[in-house]
Amino acid sequence: MTGPDTNIGHFVTRRAFLNPDREAIVDADTGRRYTFAELEAGVNRTANMLRGLGVGAGDRVGLLMMNSVEFEESFFAIAKLGAVIVPLNWRLVADELAFILSDSGTSLVVFGSELIDTVAGLRERSTPVQEWVQVGGQTAPWAADYAQRHAEASAEPIEVATDADDLLYIMYTSGTTGLPKGVMHSHRTALWAILTVDATADTHFDDRYLVALPLFHVGALTPAVACVYAGVTQVVMRTFDPVRAWQLIDAERITTGLLVPAMLQFMLATREQVGDIVTGQLRWMMSGASPVPVNLIRAFADMGIEIHQVYGLTESCGPACLISPDEALARAGSTGKSFFFTDVRVVDQEGQDVAPDEPGEVIVRGPHVMLGYWNRPDATAETIRSGWLHTGDVAIVDKDGYVYIHDRIKDMIISGGENVYPAEIENVVLGHPKVSDVAVIGVPSERWGESPLAVVVRSDDSLDERELLDWCEGKLARFKLPRGAVFVEEIPRNPSGKALKRILRDQFPGPAES
Repeated sequence: MTGPDTNIGHFVTRRAFLNPDREAIVDADTGRRYTFAELEAGVNRTANMLRGLGVGAGDRVGLLMMNSVEFEESFFAIAKLGAVIVPLNWRLVADELAFILSDSGTSLVVFGSELIDTVAGLRERSTPVQEWVQVGGQTAPWAADYAQRHAEASAEPIEVATDADDLLYIMYTSGTTGLPKGVMHSHRTALWAILTVDATADTHFDDRYLVALPLFHVGALTPAVACVYAGVTQVVMRTFDPVRAWQLIDAERITTGLLVPAMLQFMLATREQVGDIVTGQLRWMMSGASPVPVNLIRAFADMGIEIHQVYGLTESCGPACLISPDEALARAGSTGKSFFFTDVRVVDQEGQDVAPDEPGEVIVRGPHVMLGYWNRPDATAETIRSGWLHTGDVAIVDKDGYVYIHDRIKDMIISGGENVYPAEIENVVLGHPKVSDVAVIGVPSERWGESPLAVVVRSDDSLDERELLDWCEGKLARFKLPRGAVFVEEIPRNPSGKALKRILRDQFPGPAES
């Protein structure tokens, strides 16, 4: 397939043709409202602006900004140009971002003014970035002014010959080796992700969808594109605030959205603060990134709000499993069955399907699975085998085919919906001159779901917890920082040298300090 019909950027064009006056985006923090016709004009202006700055087919463009209309304008504009989007996690520190920019070959970055200090740090490091475009604030002398260039640019559409298999974006996830891996998705894989979501989720034409997760995350980006595809209105929060989320549900008549379990916990804790609001139109809220506690599902059910548990990965462009509306409460705790155009199995070490209620590894197959990891054929071959994406997650399937996510084979920690790999933290901790060995585990956190705990062997007994935690500051994004440290004489390891983290979890069950 070739042409604009398979270019994700042209989803806005088609929706603007079909429903030009329909509300497309509400920017909750500024009050700005855009119809699909206005969004299409804005996307075209951004595309012409970026072309004027030298962006062409195949070029990498980084997006380092909080949720905003400008983020979505830029995303769809870059897609129209046949260029490649590199969504950047604004919670990362300069060293982490510099690696991503260099690894991906990003030549231009559009950034929000609130992140100018991070960008200043990036400019001091060696990266391939040649152009910086600033959104909002007093524009730095070395950056192009987004608003000015956007206003001056033409709103005429751009036609670029693209193929469905052209790269659409490279989204970086934390790596078990300590270095992030770039997940590659094409226009085709993104299109199939949207098709399988639209065929499975309870989505209506008149829905109003709350975008509260950061758009650099697949859990927000795929639904945002799906909203454009389906003509659904997005109400976009710059960053998540639980009280503000309740207020928006009322004021904007929100009907659905996606929140990770930690966000739901925050909303539950603040419900009484917002007083008398209307939530009856809120049919359901999707939740995933980690298993959703059954008591949390039931607490929202008591308020008349269904929580639909979802399971997915960046590598699958989002979708894997979703509980259906007719089973969401009856099978609370299950993440349901596979999406419509998706196959999911739970297998043993030999790749054979496990018996009902027996644990195994989740594997996923579908036309929306990633092309692979950028510049990492070894990691790609390890993860995608015989057409199946091996997730490293443990689940059981009951006799009726419903999937229950239980644990993770990999050592990933999910803190506040963000993936944190212990190897990244361990590499930083081991850089301390008084540390001889370390293993990082996740411990339960009432606030974040899980938080990292560093189990450390000291080479100097003068090292204390405060010194170690201070050492990590500035070397890792805040959500990756260990929330505590304990000291042991020896890290238990197997004959191959792998830390036996199950033993450490039993020894240090938590909970974490908030």
